[in-house]
Amino acid sequence: MGDNRGVQQRLGRAVSSDGTAVAYATVGAGPPVVYVMGWLTHLELAWEHPAERAFYEALAQGCRLVRYDRAGCGLTAAVDRPASLEFELEQLAAVTATLDGPFDLIGTSMGAPVAVAWAATHPGTVRRLVLYGGWLRGHDLSPPAVRDHVLGLVESHWGLGSDVLTDIFAPDADPVTRAGTARYQRACSTAATARALLALSYDLDVTDLAGRVRTPTLVVHRTGDRAAPVAQAEALAAAVDGARLVLLPGRSHLPYVGDRHELVAVVRRFLGLPVARRGADGLTRRQREVAELVSRGCTNREIAAHLGIDERSAEGHVERIRLRLGFRSRAQIAAWYGARRDLD
Repeated sequence: MGDNRGVQQRLGRAVSSDGTAVAYATVGAGPPVVYVMGWLTHLELAWEHPAERAFYEALAQGCRLVRYDRAGCGLTAAVDRPASLEFELEQLAAVTATLDGPFDLIGTSMGAPVAVAWAATHPGTVRRLVLYGGWLRGHDLSPPAVRDHVLGLVESHWGLGSDVLTDIFAPDADPVTRAGTARYQRACSTAATARALLALSYDLDVTDLAGRVRTPTLVVHRTGDRAAPVAQAEALAAAVDGARLVLLPGRSHLPYVGDRHELVAVVRRFLGLPVARRGADGLTRRQREVAELVSRGCTNREIAAHLGIDERSAEGHVERIRLRLGFRSRAQIAAWYGARRDLD
């Protein structure tokens, strides 16, 4: 089994058939697991988002998790080509071409129907398929008037549209996380790209393709998901021959918000991976002690007093933790530790 201790996110570029340079990131070591993310993505900002990073770190233990930014999002530049399922599959093809042999495939939210389409049209490449928060027909997600209203908000008032969607995607998140998620969405792409990709989400229909999937499939969904009604998960599981449906409590559409521990555990069991290890973060025991105290809001002086060390040593520990995790502030360390604790 691969050991993720001390491993950082590694960035690369893969070129699609039309010349699009797709940015991708790998975390961990072991058999490859390709992760098709949802609507908007940003590899670097996601890695700086404590809850999201903790989720990916837990998934990546014992495997090599591969994520990527679709065109117009994050580190992948926009191109003069409309969003479409065909283009989504071309970008996924570019990323998977960097791998040797078959891989496990996870699709979340908008990435779920894309993953279904890939598994249906490239049956020999996928070992196991995991679909979280997905759907068969995007038109069934909400009434036409609601879809048009949200698309209009995104296009004309990107800040407001982002806040509205955060209320839908992460209703159970704390205020800080919700505000951070809204800022994250705005930083991922322009309003025009965000609208185009959201419109594609509504237009995706893999009803015919789902029946062609022969890969062992797990469909996971939260029962109170406000972005993708649970009926869509039930329809998706029914459409894929032999698919297993697991329903989890919760309302958040974002996989890293809410009960992340159970979601990670369900996915890892299906992929044949052992229970995620505690402390698999590359920090020393003392550094984890310091990180815990930072999460409690302790100053360097208070950390020093608690651990029986001098204040300068405490400051050095905090700085090394920050550098090791690639964070910019104590607040990120605190939030990351809290997210890790929730997963343990």
